[in-house]
Amino acid sequence: MTSNRSVYLKMKTLTEAKEILFNRFPLAEALESETIPVPDAVGRVLSRPVTARLSSPNFHAAAMDGIVVKAKSTFGASETKPKELIIGKDAFYINTGHVIPEGFNAVIMIEHVNIIDENRIEIEAPAFPWQYVRKMGEDIVATELLFPHNHVITPYCVGALLSGGIFSVPVRQKPKVLIIPTGSELVDWRTASLQKLEPGKCLETNSFMLGKLVESFGGSYVRHEILIDDHKKIKDAVYNAVHSDFNMILIVAGSSAGSEDYTKGVITDLGEVLIHGVTIMPGKPVIIGVINDKPVFGIPGYPVSAIIAFEQFVAPLLCMMLGQPEKERPVVQVEPTRKIASKLGVEEFVRVKLGKVGDRIVATQLPRGAGCITTITEAHGIIRIPNHVEGLKDHEPVIAELLRPLSSINNTIVIVGSHDNTLDLLADRIKAGHSNLTISSSHVGSMGGLMAIKKGTCHIAGSHLLDEEDGSYNISYIKKYLPGRSIKLVNLVFRDQGLIVFPGNPKQIKGIEDLAREDITMINRQAGSGTRILLDYSLKGLGIDPGAIKGYENEEFTHMSVAVAVLSGTVDVGLGIYAAAKALKLDFIPVVTEEYDLVIPEEYFESKNIQILLETINSQEFKRSVKALGGYHTEKTGKLLV
Repeated sequence: MTSNRSVYLKMKTLTEAKEILFNRFPLAEALESETIPVPDAVGRVLSRPVTARLSSPNFHAAAMDGIVVKAKSTFGASETKPKELIIGKDAFYINTGHVIPEGFNAVIMIEHVNIIDENRIEIEAPAFPWQYVRKMGEDIVATELLFPHNHVITPYCVGALLSGGIFSVPVRQKPKVLIIPTGSELVDWRTASLQKLEPGKCLETNSFMLGKLVESFGGSYVRHEILIDDHKKIKDAVYNAVHSDFNMILIVAGSSAGSEDYTKGVITDLGEVLIHGVTIMPGKPVIIGVINDKPVFGIPGYPVSAIIAFEQFVAPLLCMMLGQPEKERPVVQVEPTRKIASKLGVEEFVRVKLGKVGDRIVATQLPRGAGCITTITEAHGIIRIPNHVEGLKDHEPVIAELLRPLSSINNTIVIVGSHDNTLDLLADRIKAGHSNLTISSSHVGSMGGLMAIKKGTCHIAGSHLLDEEDGSYNISYIKKYLPGRSIKLVNLVFRDQGLIVFPGNPKQIKGIEDLAREDITMINRQAGSGTRILLDYSLKGLGIDPGAIKGYENEEFTHMSVAVAVLSGTVDVGLGIYAAAKALKLDFIPVVTEEYDLVIPEEYFESKNIQILLETINSQEFKRSVKALGGYHTEKTGKLLV
C-alpha cells in the first residue's frame, strides 16, 4: 500500500538550517526603495544615506534672555568697578532664539544686568566671546551625514531630519508576505458561531498571529482565505503568489508528516525543498523551500511551533532583507525550581515563569505542549536546552531569554501550590491598582507549594491540606514540613469542594461512594494536592480501595482541567470546586467546605509587594468578585491565622 506521508529523513540542526537558509537568500539589497514623508518614516529603514540640506541653527542665535554685547567692550568690568553700557549702542536687549546682530558676539543673562534707566545698564563681570550664543551650525551643519544607509528611523530622528531641512526620506519597501492558512478543519473566527462550533472544527488564528509578527519585524502581510486540504488548491495559490509581488510565502499547517500534509509536495512540484524538519522542539516540522527564487516556508500548525519556527527562520530573514541584524532578546541567569528533562539530539525551547525570590531569579517550567498558546502568553522567559544536553538540574544556574522586561520579573510575586480560581481574580485586581506588580502562580499542589517554600523558590504557597486527625487545615503540615521556619498563615477563602458531573447527572452519582461503581470513570488530581488528600481521606473513611476506582491514576493539575475533562465526556466525574463546575455549566454535588490559605514566610511578609497583595485581599471589591464566582465564602478572607 502506498503511503502519502512525508517522513522526516534528513532533519537539520538549527545551526545547519539557518546556514542553508541565509546562504540561499542573501537578500540584504533585494528590496526596492520608496520615498515617504519624514513623520511617516518612524520604524522604517533608510535605503540610502541622508545628509543635511540646512544648518541648525542657520544663524547665530541667543541662548538666553538678556542683552547682546561685543565681548571686548565688557572687559574690565567687576563688582568693585562695574561697567556702564548704553542700550542701542553698546548693547541690545535680546530674547532666547533671536538673531545675534552683526558685529556682536556675546549674551549676558538678564539676571546679571543692573538697569540704571531705560537707556543705561550696568554689568559687574565681563563676557567672553560667544558666551550664551548658539553658533550657526552648532547642532547640524549643512551637507553633514545625518543618518547612514540601513539606519532605522526613530521619533528622535524625525526632529533631526526636519531641523536639517530633510522633509522626505528614501526607505526600503517593507517585505511583503503572503500567509496561506490551510486545513479542512479550520473556521474563520470572524464568521464562526461559538455555540455551533462542531467537534473537529477549530478557529483559525495562526495567520493573524503570524501576520502581526511579520509587522513587528518590519514587514507587511496579506492573509489568503482559508484553503482546505487539497493539493491543487494550495499549489495554485502558491504558484500565483510566487509570480506576483510577494517577497515571501508562509503556508500555515500541512508541514508535518501526516497523510493530509501537502506543503512539501507543493513546494517540490513548483520548486525545491531545502529543509524538511529541524531538530528543535517546538517547531520540528518546519519546511524551508524556494520557488521562483523566493523563500517559501511550511509553518507548523501548532501555535507555539509556529511562533518558534517564525522567530528562528522567518524573522531573521526579514531582518536580513531590511539590512538589519538579527534581533536578540536580553538574557538573565536563572535557577530552575525543578529538574527539566530533555531529549538528546533536540534543541528545546522551554517556556518558564520567572520571579526574583531573595537574591536569585527562579524559573518554573510551563507545560511543553506545542498546541498550548498560553505557554507563551504566560511565559516570562525561554530556556534553550542545547541538543547535546540531556536535561537541566534543579537550582543549577542557566541562561534564560527574557520575554518581559527585567523590571517586571523583579516585581513579580511568585505563588506556588494548590490551584484556585480566586488567584486569577487577585492577579487582576493587583494589576489594576498597581500596574508594575505581577502575580505568577504555578499549580503543583499544596504539598508542592510547601516544598517550594522549603527550597526558597517562592514568596507564597497556596494550600488546603486537611489534617485527618483533627479536621484542621495546613497548620500541622507547616509544623511537620517547615520546622523552624517563621511562617504567617493568611486565609484567602473557604470554598465548596464536591463532585463535578455532566449536566443532568446522567450516571446519577450521589457521593464519593459511587466512585467505586464499575460504570463510573473519574479524573483525579495530582498526588500531593489538597484535593487528592481530601479524596483519599474520604475513601479511607468509606473503606474504599483506590485501586478499585476506574481513572484514579489519571491526574490533572487544576480544578478547571478536571471540569473540562468532565465536559468533554472522557470521564464521568471529578472532585473539584464549585466555581469550576459553575464556569462550565456543569452539575455539582457538594462534599465539603474547605479552607484555602496562603502560606507566607515571615521574611517576605512585611515586604512592600506582599503588603499590597494583603491589602488587595482585604478589599471589599476583591471579596465581592470572589463571591460572584460561586461556591466561595469570605468571612475570614484576609485574616491572619498564625
